[in-house]
Amino acid sequence: MGNDVKKIKIALNGGIGFGAKLNSKQLVTISKYMDEDEELELTTFQQLYLEIPEEQQEEIIEEFKRVGLESFPVGNFVKSLRTCNFCKGEEEEGMPVAKELNRRIAGKPVPFTLKVAYTGCPIGCGEPMLSDIGVMKIRDHYNLYVGGQAKGKDAEVGSLLMEYPTPEELYDAVEKIIGLYSQMGKKRETFYKFLKRIDRSLLIN
Repeated sequence: MGNDVKKIKIALNGGIGFGAKLNSKQLVTISKYMDEDEELELTTFQQLYLEIPEEQQEEIIEEFKRVGLESFPVGNFVKSLRTCNFCKGEEEEGMPVAKELNRRIAGKPVPFTLKVAYTGCPIGCGEPMLSDIGVMKIRDHYNLYVGGQAKGKDAEVGSLLMEYPTPEELYDAVEKIIGLYSQMGKKRETFYKFLKRIDRSLLIN
């Protein structure tokens, strides 16, 4: 592909499943849109960054969808849900809840990139305690955490916001939190700083 073609960056993954995996068909499809010397960036949030021609964006994303690849915008959006490498059965680890949560929130515009993580057990491989919003499934219950920060001198573990919400209450709470951040957050204000500035009772009332 020539350098004069206008490109946009998109984020790709194989959807929510048992671990972050890609199959050969998906890899071959991605490689079609890479120059020979181009490198693929793998983010800490289980996404691949790929540049594609802007004018072909819709048809390329549709092609990715046909091989089971999910596409997301890059920038100040809610990232696709980071999950742990689910080690037990789908129902036990709450996979349907993770999929539904991702469907509702991924790609929503926010003041600054927002990271949401989900883990199916207290081991916490998906690092929900170190993400802006984190969900941890403990036996038959869910806990919702906010305000985790993994990097820098202000690194902090998230604090418990809701204990034992039902899946519907969980979806509603996370959507409400993201909605408030979207409406009340200042331009390029991180979620961590937003939480320090507002009254946290707004998040659950």
